[in-house]
Amino acid sequence: MLLVIDVGNTNTVLGLYDGDQLVHDWRIRTEIDHTIDEYGVLIYNLYQSIRMNAKEIKSVTAIIISCVVPPMLNILEPLCVKYFKIKPLIVGPGIKTGMPIFYDNPKEVGADRIVNAVAAFDKYRKESIIVDFGTATTFDYVSPKGEYMGGCIAPGIVISSEALFARASKLPRVEFSKPKTVITKDTVSAIQAGIMFGYAGLVDGIVERMKAEVKSKPLVIATGGLARVVAPETKSIDKVEEMLTLEGLRLIYNLNTKIC
Repeated sequence: MLLVIDVGNTNTVLGLYDGDQLVHDWRIRTEIDHTIDEYGVLIYNLYQSIRMNAKEIKSVTAIIISCVVPPMLNILEPLCVKYFKIKPLIVGPGIKTGMPIFYDNPKEVGADRIVNAVAAFDKYRKESIIVDFGTATTFDYVSPKGEYMGGCIAPGIVISSEALFARASKLPRVEFSKPKTVITKDTVSAIQAGIMFGYAGLVDGIVERMKAEVKSKPLVIATGGLARVVAPETKSIDKVEEMLTLEGLRLIYNLNTKIC
């Protein structure tokens, strides 16, 4: 089996593949202060939650990691060696992606953005805009030829909301959910409306500008933890692919090893 690990600034997502089939996935918090052994115990407990025994755990024969938090690699690489006896494949400069990257400095592009682009083009075989709702919200354009052309980055929903709560002392911290109306009659609903509909407008605005710039109508794909919540409130998102990054990691692993 192949274990894929996508390390984001806020959350880390793990997926377990049997061939090309995603059989299990988990989402945990990214904690740079955890030790190697603490993460080892955590992953072991995740396996226990699906009743994998020690023998089945040994069926993990390969690991690939995408990471945008460099200190986490100092934890995860030795963890893979210690607990799985596997040297992981790290998505970064020099790794094969099968996708030309047209960026002034390709080393600056977040690994997750490239992984998403690879998965999107492999599945749909057409030009696309990928919107990834993470700690930051990224917008990336893939050309009709399957080339990564760049994109833009906006503050994520959660950190935008946290900034509001931190700087406006009289406003309460609220749950991120859709209110019934835009013109609301209580403070909690007013904040929810501003966050939800304001962010949907941000997404539509950026996507519309990207479409105008490329003078075409790319397929718009949303991914990330909040994709399914925000997508219905937008006019621009065509597809939601919550496991896009995990699938991209599987594809890149196969491309670099020819086995899975």
